[in-house]
Amino acid sequence: MLIGTMNHPERDVLEEIEWMGNARLEFLDLTLEPPGAASWRIDSKRIRAALERKGMRVVGHTAWYLPMASAIEEIRQGAVVELKRCLQRFAEMGAKWMNLHPDRHTPWHSRAFYIQQNLKTYRELQTEAERLGVGLMVENLPGDYNSAEQLGELLDPMPELGLHLDIGHANLQVPHNTTEEILDAYGSRLKHVHLHDNRGGSADLHLPLGTGTVDLRRSVEALQKCGYDGAITLEVFTPDRKHLFHSRDMLRETWNECLKARRANA
Repeated sequence: MLIGTMNHPERDVLEEIEWMGNARLEFLDLTLEPPGAASWRIDSKRIRAALERKGMRVVGHTAWYLPMASAIEEIRQGAVVELKRCLQRFAEMGAKWMNLHPDRHTPWHSRAFYIQQNLKTYRELQTEAERLGVGLMVENLPGDYNSAEQLGELLDPMPELGLHLDIGHANLQVPHNTTEEILDAYGSRLKHVHLHDNRGGSADLHLPLGTGTVDLRRSVEALQKCGYDGAITLEVFTPDRKHLFHSRDMLRETWNECLKARRANA
């Protein structure tokens, strides 16, 4: 299992890599967003070289607000252009997966409409993704894409898509955390994980682990049950990096404890 975090989109990516590598983080969850990390502005070669110097891997993250389901075709196509450019940049940096945030902002249109619009966009991206060797994965989002049934509307029609599970999101706007439900249905397609804490409800607080209501041990057990041993991004968005480092150590300790217990019970 690898532990990493995400760059702040207002900051210089190379400076972000420097402190992350020094903090013994093992990969960068690179979000390509302006102003500091715009897909049309970054230097892929320098970023790749910096990651290699620090012995870090990279996973691709895209802007959460792209209108890929827009009812206005020219706007939807604009999102496709941006996402194809992101695919190119991530391929240049050696990323194997790029995430997608399903869109739901189509006023006066039905859910069936924006589901089909998302799938239309994904299919247009898939050919380019295959050419570049970068897989596409869908992230669960509170409200519209946060249960196995809801995600299935996107994942079932396209078996090429991977699952990007955000465990913090799975704790929001739901009667109970949906992590286990989603993994029971699509754990075999899990490619990446985001982990952070919150207090339920609708506020996506991105708190340090152990400060909210997300059950860390139960989440880790669910990941290990489905055989996941890949990268986990700590999305701990606090000004003091000590909270991130504490979460890193807490995750590593919990992971090892759960792994030891599984082996003892095997």
